[in-house]
Amino acid sequence: MINKVILVGNVGMDPEVRSLETGVKVARIRLATSERIFNRQTNESTEHTEWHTVTLWRGLAEVVDKYVHKGSQLYIEGRLRSREWEQDGQKRYATEIVADEMKLLGRRAEGAPQQGGYQGGYQQPAYQQPAQPTYQQSAQPTYQQPAYQPAPQPAAPAMPAPDPDDLPF
Repeated sequence: MINKVILVGNVGMDPEVRSLETGVKVARIRLATSERIFNRQTNESTEHTEWHTVTLWRGLAEVVDKYVHKGSQLYIEGRLRSREWEQDGQKRYATEIVADEMKLLGRRAEGAPQQGGYQGGYQQPAYQQPAQPTYQQSAQPTYQQPAYQPAPQPAAPAMPAPDPDDLPF
């Protein structure tokens, strides 16, 4: 069985970060993802925005507290978690994403580290520009792809799994 969610979106409001009595940090963000839907009959496209609640624990919550704010663009990998509770005699339901990995995208935030981080946590993506096409006098243009070399990754400490009984919400 697989329960995996991958999202790329923008943070809609400043994160809510708390510390539990045990000292464990937990952060909750609202992430907006958008997609364009093209209607062939009317020849128009509309944009549909979906809002996701993302919960981040421990080290990820620390990074969120330091570097994430309204408008930040994030890459999130995690899993769906559904909850049910009763409030004022009515059943309430919530579905959220529990993040296992987060990457900051877009412009580098002030004070954010250049690269690195830890597994299950913050990591700046390493991008490499492809080579430009080269032209020969009487031949078709050729495209030379540079050899891909991944950026070296620092050794990562193991992250403990979040305790589902430790939910503060």
